[in-house]
Amino acid sequence: QVQLAEFGGGLAQPGGSLRLSCTTSELASEYYAIGWFRQAPGKEREAVACISRSGDDGMHVEQSVKGRFTISRNNSKNTAYRQMNSLKPEDTALYFCATGPLYSDDGCDARECHEWGQGTQVTVSS
Repeated sequence: QVQLAEFGGGLAQPGGSLRLSCTTSELASEYYAIGWFRQAPGKEREAVACISRSGDDGMHVEQSVKGRFTISRNNSKNTAYRQMNSLKPEDTALYFCATGPLYSDDGCDARECHEWGQGTQVTVSS
């Protein structure tokens, strides 16, 4: 059973930045893509970004956050990172990392996630 945990959530001012991290099992890091998803109250869960198994195979960032969010991973540390810049109030959500064969050129598919973290709250408010 893979295990994931998210860190780095919190409160930020509009225009500010946060960096989230997701620790994974060694197996997940070696064999699976890692994705970030979010869900705001009253809204559907949506993909944010994902990165392929190796990192060099590719990554995908959703249009809503493109140019503001980046994703990377360090398999030697079993950790994925997401830098969030120019935060907006609409970025407020519970953010999850997940692992599985979820990456494709078309985006990040939550249906292909094998394991989910418990989530970390990001709140953007003045």
